[in-house]
Amino acid sequence: MCFPFSCPEPYAIMPPLELFMEVPYDERRAMLYRDLERGDVVVGRINNIREYGFFLTLLCTAGGLKRDVEDLDLSALCHIREIPTSGSHDDPLSYYQIGDFIRAGVKDIDRYQEKITVSLHQSSLVPDLDLKLGVITKEELPVHYSRSLRAANDTTETYERILSSCHGYHNPCVVDFLLERVGVSDTQPPSLMRGLQSKLFQEEDFATSIRKKQSASWALKCVRLGVDHFKNGHHVEAMNEYNKALEIDTNNVEALVARGALYANKGSIVKAISDFELALENCPDHRNAKKYLSQTLVERGRQLEEQEKLVTAEGLYRKALSLDDTNPEAQDALTKITDTIQVKLCCATHYFVTYLTDKILFFSFF
Repeated sequence: MCFPFSCPEPYAIMPPLELFMEVPYDERRAMLYRDLERGDVVVGRINNIREYGFFLTLLCTAGGLKRDVEDLDLSALCHIREIPTSGSHDDPLSYYQIGDFIRAGVKDIDRYQEKITVSLHQSSLVPDLDLKLGVITKEELPVHYSRSLRAANDTTETYERILSSCHGYHNPCVVDFLLERVGVSDTQPPSLMRGLQSKLFQEEDFATSIRKKQSASWALKCVRLGVDHFKNGHHVEAMNEYNKALEIDTNNVEALVARGALYANKGSIVKAISDFELALENCPDHRNAKKYLSQTLVERGRQLEEQEKLVTAEGLYRKALSLDDTNPEAQDALTKITDTIQVKLCCATHYFVTYLTDKILFFSFF
C-alpha cells in the first residue's frame, strides 16, 4: 500500500549521520554555529531561571536542520520579552520550571562569540515552519533525536538497522515523495549538461553561488581563529586572520565586526567606525555591529570635543543613540554637550549684544 504524503513518516527519519562517524567535538560545534540560522527551531531543557528570562541546555534542532547537540554543552537565552504571557500568569516566567522541555525559534546568533538567543513567539519562525513553540512533552521530542538516544544507548544499533526499522523506509511512494521534496521531476530529469542546467536548476545551484557559500564558510573559520588569538592577547595574529577572512569574502559581516572591535581596542577609532558601518550596510540588523558602532561613535565624539568640534561631536552622539537608545554613555554625553553648546551660544550672544551696544554708544557720542 502506498502511504499518502501526509503520513507522519512518509520517508525514513534518521539520526544525524555524524552520530555514526568520528567527527571531532570542536568541528561539530563549529558546524552548528555555521549552519544555524535565524528562524530555525531548537529544542532544549531549562537549566536556569532568572528574573530576565531562562537558559536552555540545547538538545537538538528541529524543523529543516536536524542535529543532535546535547553533548556539545550549548546554552541559549530566552529573554523575558521573548516569552508570551499565558492565561492567568501575570509573570510569564511563573509558567516554566527547571527541567521543562522547550521548543523555541532562533532569534539571534553571535557566531564569533558563540551566543544564541531564542524566542517563543511564533513570529520568530521562518514562514514555512508551522510548529507550536513553548513547553513540550517528552513524547513530542523530534523523532530523529529519540532515535539518536536509542542508538547512543545501544552499541549494536547501526545506521542500516535503524534505517530498515523506519516505517518511512518501507513506503512504496518514498521515492516520489523525496523527488518532490527536492524539486526533481521524472518528466524533466536533471542533467550535468550545461545547456540544460540553465532551465532546470535554480540560481543557487550554480557554481558561482556555491563558491560564494564556500568562501563565506572559509572566511568564518578565519574569524574564529582570529577571535581565539584575540582572547589570548595575540592581536597581530588576530588582525592577520580577520584580514585573511576579508580577502576571501570582502563583505563578510562577522569579519568586519571582529576587525572593527580590534581596531577600537587598539585606539584606531576611525578605522573601527568604517568597519562597523560597512558591516551594517551588508546586514542592517546586526546587533553587535550596532552596539559596537554606537560605543565607538561616543568615543570619537569625545575626541572631537577635545578639539572643540562640538557640533560634529553632538551629531555623533545623536547617531550613537539612534543605533542603541539604551547606551547610557551616549545619552550622558549628548546631554552634557547640548548644555555646553547652549552656554557657549548664550555667551556669544551676550558678547555680540554688548559689542553692538558699545558701538552704538560710541557713534552716538560723536
